[in-house]
Amino acid sequence: MNMKAVGILGTGKYVPEKILTNADLEKMVETNDEWIVTRTGMKERHIAREDEASSDLAYEAALVALKNANVAPEDLDLIIVATITPDSAFPSTACILQNRLGAKKAAAFDLSAACSGFIYGLASASNFIATGMYKKALVIGAECLSKITDYTDRNTCILFGDGAGAVVLGEVPEGRGFLSFELGADGSGGELLKLAGGGSRMPSSQSTVDNKQHYIYMAGSEVFKFAVRIMGNAAEEALRKAGLEKSDIDLLVPHQANIRIIQSAVHRLNLPEEKCMINLHKYGNISAASIPLALAEADEEGRLKPGDCVVLVGFGGGLTWGAAALRW
Repeated sequence: MNMKAVGILGTGKYVPEKILTNADLEKMVETNDEWIVTRTGMKERHIAREDEASSDLAYEAALVALKNANVAPEDLDLIIVATITPDSAFPSTACILQNRLGAKKAAAFDLSAACSGFIYGLASASNFIATGMYKKALVIGAECLSKITDYTDRNTCILFGDGAGAVVLGEVPEGRGFLSFELGADGSGGELLKLAGGGSRMPSSQSTVDNKQHYIYMAGSEVFKFAVRIMGNAAEEALRKAGLEKSDIDLLVPHQANIRIIQSAVHRLNLPEEKCMINLHKYGNISAASIPLALAEADEEGRLKPGDCVVLVGFGGGLTWGAAALRW
């Protein structure tokens, strides 16, 4: 089969208006700005309104990406929304979005791989296009993590924010677009980062609510150790598959989970920090939305030039990880 070259035709992002600062958090839990900045690099996060859901954030980011790609919603063949905070268990957030956009011919589904979800979504959508099954796809990471964050838990509430990032994928000239993907999972670490309540194992009940099982649980130090190891590994493997060297990287766009994890990956890849897109100080960790939002912001800022070698890399609950190498 003659596989088509697939790349990103347009990017978009959206964050809610409300901002939660470190100073705000100081009034809510026992913490302080210096402690948060030193350990995470975060200063602000955006928080969705009570009446705002992940599909609302996804919709706004999608409009920008479609406009930038010069693609009409009715020309989309596929919509994938990577999220761990869907509007509901079903219908999928992607189907809600498909209806709102008027993308009548698009197949639509949600993808759950936590913070790695966007890379998993890119790999899935690009293969649909490479084989000729579809021509245009919309891949979105959208999260309302504030809805599942316990704001009495100082270990987790400082980390998470809300937002969405979107890309439109389509055929590009040979030699451009995605060069490789590296996806992985280690289910034995599933208990380290989870939301226990609300599924078929532990259906919603008064007990699950009382026990705060509808909030994010994270074994921070264990996840940190995993992340430091896997971010570098995954990026190096994506480069190897693409036949590239570390020195070929023009821009690294990592999952924005923690500044120390990002700095570790930058060091491992022998990159100067200016070749790394960092915006977690403004948004915190937005799970599946983190990488596409950072990519869209890099695009806005003119940091992506035709022919640039770009590496996307992330890790998340599952445990999962993913990386992609592409020629912009």
